[in-house]
Amino acid sequence: MNISITIAAFLACLPMVAQEKAIIDLQPQQETWRIEKEIYGHFAEHLGTCIYGGLWVGPDSPIPNTQGYRNDVLEALKKLQIPVLRWPGGCFADEYHWRDGIGPRQLRPKMINTHWGGTVEDNSFGTHELLNLCELLGCEPYVSANLGSGTVEEMADWVEYMTSPADSPLANLRRENGRDEPWKIRYFGVGNESWGCGGNMRPEFYADQYRRYATYCRNFGDRTGASVPAEHHA
Repeated sequence: MNISITIAAFLACLPMVAQEKAIIDLQPQQETWRIEKEIYGHFAEHLGTCIYGGLWVGPDSPIPNTQGYRNDVLEALKKLQIPVLRWPGGCFADEYHWRDGIGPRQLRPKMINTHWGGTVEDNSFGTHELLNLCELLGCEPYVSANLGSGTVEEMADWVEYMTSPADSPLANLRRENGRDEPWKIRYFGVGNESWGCGGNMRPEFYADQYRRYATYCRNFGDRTGASVPAEHHA
């Protein structure tokens, strides 16, 4: 059944088009369209207590937790059935260097989060913590690479570290840090808000940078994904 809706009353208040008529045809019987679940994805940035004290309290915290993740937050996110979780930012992504967030937590270097109040980050929540959380929640990770203050080599190494099944230095470093099998990363962002906090780039410059970074965003083994442009707002 076709449903026609006339909105001439609305158009009548517009100059030059008072006599025109617009018709919207809805065809629900066709069932050819669907809303992709990914548009309901979630965003985890190192901002306030979103990460530390929110998602992550550490395994030694008196707050009830599973592997360092707050139980109440885990249960809430499971009930929401979130499809995608994006990390580490936001503006924070373009000052985040992934090697600082791997290995024994007590040995990870601290950093200053210059975007959000000069907070001292201890990097106890890093790559493994994010990707293990996504597995607990049954959602897809969306990892944002550092384009603003990072390098192509740094990004390429991160992709290999996370996704390569090979007997290579970076894959073996992942294994040394407790993860034998590579993760599957379907979504990998090249930078964040690159017109502003991500580097104040002109569109043409960012487009060239994106092409260069995407070239080195390799697929390893049978693990394929997509590199996507920086976050943007309508």
